[in-house]
Amino acid sequence: MNKQNMLYERFRNAEPSSTLRINEISNKLIDEGKNVYKFGLGQSPFPVPEILIETLKKNAHQKDYLNVSGLLKLREVVAKYHSKKNLYNYSQDNVIIGPGSKELIFQCQMVTEMPLLLPKPSWVSYEPQARILKKEINWIDTSKNTNWHLSANALRDYCKNNKYKYQLLILNSPNNPTGTNNEELEELSIICKENNIIVISDEIYTELDFNGNYHSISHFYPEGTIISSGLSKWCGAGGWRLGTLTFPKELKIIYDSVRSLASETFTSVSAPIQYAAVKAYTEDHSEYLNNSRKILKKVADFVYDQLSEIGIECIRPQGGFYILCDFSKIIKHNNIINNAATLCEQVLQNTGFAMLPGKNFGIEDEKLITRMAFVDFDGNKALSFMKDNTSIKDDDFNELFPKINEGILNLKSWLKSEFLS
Repeated sequence: MNKQNMLYERFRNAEPSSTLRINEISNKLIDEGKNVYKFGLGQSPFPVPEILIETLKKNAHQKDYLNVSGLLKLREVVAKYHSKKNLYNYSQDNVIIGPGSKELIFQCQMVTEMPLLLPKPSWVSYEPQARILKKEINWIDTSKNTNWHLSANALRDYCKNNKYKYQLLILNSPNNPTGTNNEELEELSIICKENNIIVISDEIYTELDFNGNYHSISHFYPEGTIISSGLSKWCGAGGWRLGTLTFPKELKIIYDSVRSLASETFTSVSAPIQYAAVKAYTEDHSEYLNNSRKILKKVADFVYDQLSEIGIECIRPQGGFYILCDFSKIIKHNNIINNAATLCEQVLQNTGFAMLPGKNFGIEDEKLITRMAFVDFDGNKALSFMKDNTSIKDDDFNELFPKINEGILNLKSWLKSEFLS
């Protein structure tokens, strides 16, 4: 039997998500006794707030299938939360609870028969999801001048040369892979309105803006924006697999289609998780969030300052836990390293430092650009420290973030010996 003929063409060369793959590789190396600095997978280092854990325990007995859209009380509090944050009156009847925001974004892509528009770079799964669905995919270049975000000028130029009845654009801010905010959301909203562009605003990191600001294109274009969010990043519950989609009433047709698709695929999210998640949207988590932001900013500044010191071009992160790094000023193409994928392989092999090449995010591989996730530290220990301290001094850094400190210094040392000596 020809096994290749058992697969649809679009799956024959499919590979696991690059972020999950680098985590598996890192864990395998650790199991083999090797020292690895995990700057690959962007998993929150912080513990789930204790009140959520206690609520989950109390609801372990919940065993029934819930409404396809999600637990009513949870949808009510999610709608209230986004009405406040996104400055629009959302209804619980236009909220869907799903098994992670990744799955929900995929289902949105599945039910919308329109080309996908992506800024270059974008998160690793947007494009593969569209490829699986055989969608037309159109990338728009960005640059360091716009913090690697889609600019109004670039979108306007694209729309002049590409006419479609509808298009789907996915935006993410603070951005993965850059950790920066898009400062042109109002201008972009005007162009989206003029060109019938539906936006999925992936706001999974928005609560981790270092200044506590909430950036969303929905502030200017609510009627055409679907908000994707969840619990994985801002309250450390990635493994709980709970995501949300919040729709304006104007996009009810997409909501209805996603809901029907959900009923035939995942049915409903784990009942105990949904009951516990209500606490995520009703309790005061300001201390937890403020301290998380302070910690992440301290680590981000350390990584940025250390790498910039030796000529690696980065843009200082403004939120989340990612940084995009351009090594081209210090590494010249040679017989060994001539693309970012090889650079990542060499760095992992020689230093144990795991990071991802820019090609996973849509950047040309010959550009020596990589993404780092600075999360390899004990978030519980760091939060405990912040309960008794208003800030983190430089003298405390190595004690709180030993793997971050050692990993970055080892990377610098290797680069200096190989390319700067």
